[in-house]
Amino acid sequence: MAWFSLAKVALQAGTHIFKKRQETKMKMADAQHMHASRMAAGEEAYQGKLLESRNSDWKDEAVLIILSAPIAILAWAVVSDDPGAMDKVNVFFEHFAALPSWFTNLWILVVASIYGIKGTQIFRNGGKK
Repeated sequence: MAWFSLAKVALQAGTHIFKKRQETKMKMADAQHMHASRMAAGEEAYQGKLLESRNSDWKDEAVLIILSAPIAILAWAVVSDDPGAMDKVNVFFEHFAALPSWFTNLWILVVASIYGIKGTQIFRNGGKK
């Protein structure tokens, strides 16, 4: 008997999820229609190509690879047991830590803008002193 009530709850949950997905699709279609109407009236600029171009953009992956490179090099230096490699990695990070704050803040802002994050907080309260 408990299985039937569990199946009933699962069916209700699935029906609810399906219903909400359909409502979301209808609201998105309504929003697209309203946006198209505003564009036709000259009240809004076309933004569809901008969104479409972001889907085929490779900048996100390139930045991720660049940011992951020091971690990969550090891991290689630790795993390889080569003291010379580890010394070079330590020198790299010492120089990297000594970079001026304007450069690191600019780098963070560029990366944040690529990912669509508002990075201006860095200049207000998160930068190096």
